[in-house]
Amino acid sequence: MTKNVTTNKDYVPRDISWMYFNRRILQEAERKDIPLLERLSFLGIYSNNLDEFFRVRVALLNRIAECNDKETRDERHEAVQTLKVINKLNAHYAKEYEQAIRQVEDGLRQEHICMVNDTELDDEQRKYIQQYYYQKLDGFIAPVWLSAVKDLSTAPDDSIYLAVKMRKKSDKTHPEYAMLQLPVNLVGRFVQLPDKDGNAYIMYIDDVVRCALPLIFAGLNYSVFEAYAFKFTKDAEMEIDNDLRTGLMQKISKGVKSRKKGQALRVIYDASMPRDVLKRVLGKLNIDKLDTILAAGRYQNHRDLMSFPDCGRKDLKYPKWTSVLKQELMGEGSLLAAVRQRDRYIHVPYHDFASYIRLLQEAAVHKEVKSIETTLYRLARESKVVKALINAAQNGKQVTVVIELLARFDEASNINWSKKMQEVGINVIFGVEGLKVHSKITHIGMRKGADICVVSTGNFHEGNARCYTDYMLMTANRNIVRDVAQVFDFIKQPYLPAKYKELLVSPNEMRNRFVKLINDEIKNHNTGKPAYIRIKINHITDPVMVKKLYEASANGVKIDLVVRGNCSLVTGIAGKSDNIRIVGIIDRYLEHARIFQFCAAGEDKMFIGSADWMPRNLNSRIEVVTPVYDPAIKDDLKRVIDYALRDNQQGRVVDGTGRNLPWHTGDETAPFRSQEALYEHYRDMEAEEAAQ
Repeated sequence: MTKNVTTNKDYVPRDISWMYFNRRILQEAERKDIPLLERLSFLGIYSNNLDEFFRVRVALLNRIAECNDKETRDERHEAVQTLKVINKLNAHYAKEYEQAIRQVEDGLRQEHICMVNDTELDDEQRKYIQQYYYQKLDGFIAPVWLSAVKDLSTAPDDSIYLAVKMRKKSDKTHPEYAMLQLPVNLVGRFVQLPDKDGNAYIMYIDDVVRCALPLIFAGLNYSVFEAYAFKFTKDAEMEIDNDLRTGLMQKISKGVKSRKKGQALRVIYDASMPRDVLKRVLGKLNIDKLDTILAAGRYQNHRDLMSFPDCGRKDLKYPKWTSVLKQELMGEGSLLAAVRQRDRYIHVPYHDFASYIRLLQEAAVHKEVKSIETTLYRLARESKVVKALINAAQNGKQVTVVIELLARFDEASNINWSKKMQEVGINVIFGVEGLKVHSKITHIGMRKGADICVVSTGNFHEGNARCYTDYMLMTANRNIVRDVAQVFDFIKQPYLPAKYKELLVSPNEMRNRFVKLINDEIKNHNTGKPAYIRIKINHITDPVMVKKLYEASANGVKIDLVVRGNCSLVTGIAGKSDNIRIVGIIDRYLEHARIFQFCAAGEDKMFIGSADWMPRNLNSRIEVVTPVYDPAIKDDLKRVIDYALRDNQQGRVVDGTGRNLPWHTGDETAPFRSQEALYEHYRDMEAEEAAQ
């Protein structure tokens, strides 16, 4: 059990809270009631998340901790303390992780899927691996003598490396040391050997290369080889401007002299690596006392477990859920006309993202459409969204695309698509200086009749729409459409005064509008009117919003929160947070929709949008949250929150301690899984409509 290691009893720092969240993913991998191959996938997600966390968040903390400016003393002390807690939790969770890996591998072996290493092969399998090397690997592996390596600052940190110690059989005192990068990006991480005696056999590419070391170093007369895996995570130098006030950012940039771009800040290595090998590896990475050095198992970079071969065993994975096509949004009728008739919605991936693609495709060829404006944050490799926009430009529409070049780790893809769009005459706007454009909005301007718009909680991205739960409102509501058009005007001419009648927009008035909604609930409760707050969101770390929720709770307002990730609130504080309940849900889909419900004395004001309650979302990003007025859509949004709060299968208690205890609803005899229930609800709705 993990103790609450935060220094403030009523506020959990963002990065410690993130560690608690990622542990919830690890706990899914430890559950024996989840299919084995899905447990492997959760282990891969956990590992991938941790890599990104160290590249960005821990890198930022390191820079703050190393800053020698006197005015940043408080921030420096806080960063040092947070790093100590992160390293402590990381070491503790690493032990859980290694145990979970072993448990899953044991389970797979019982299902006749055997992970074998280089010491466990029979003669026939060794011959197969030798042939595999010549056919697939030869020429892709380039060993480098460690004595020739100055440092590893230019080496990619998304790879696995083997440190190799070799010697001649007759010479035990003069070993040689080399390192090599595994060609995972070219051949994959796993090699499936021929089945034998009813068993499937899988090898890590690490072990395939270990088998091939005599071939790789052929002609050098070495006969004894040892190889130990290691990986490192480098400072990605991102998000400073999103997380620190400008003055502090500048001081840190000037004050940090030792931290260089790309410097390693975390090293994970095979615990069996001899001291002489480890010393040489660490010496090439310039590790300092604040960095993380972690002894682990034989294999690193477990993110590849997300693509583990299924060996034809579909029974060891979740049953496939086919996205539902909404009848009202498909067929030969005009989707533009349908949205003008009344508000429409899709909830991906339960509903098929094709409905949004169809809207764009119709707009691209419709003669009455004069313009399309949209924001794009992340783009699929083969984006149908972009292809529809290019088609619109080719048909003479005025197309404006706001593309965020600083979408973390997707910069190259976004730049590539930007060039293609510019080539066909699309007006591409690269965000707003000083403000990351994170809103998810589309505006379609018509020559006659009402314009329409789309406001989404997530990216217009086909890939994300298959695994992220996001809500998308399509509306012709005049005030909402006008406000969306004003957001685009603001992006085109930033910092001009803008007032919004319906939308909550940051960095303008979003925080103030949310504060007013909370204050209204406090007032209603104190005057005897119905009052409650229910929110489904990804992250809550903004100190102002945390304080307001505590205030509402202290005044008796019941607050139910569904928080996927970072959460700085601590529940159960008598007189302060004892009216707050928080559940976090990890399941087959990534919970991503932001939904806000305020009782409003029984009126139930509902909102959806792109913003979490973090300082970056409310201060330094252009975010959009829209009210929802259609009664049927409001009911559906309430259902989404209701189901989440009933989830006694995938729900975990988020209370600020990191224990992540199972969520209890009072009726544990009736298992309820929110994502499954939502899928069945939407499927049955469409089946009923099709039958009419």
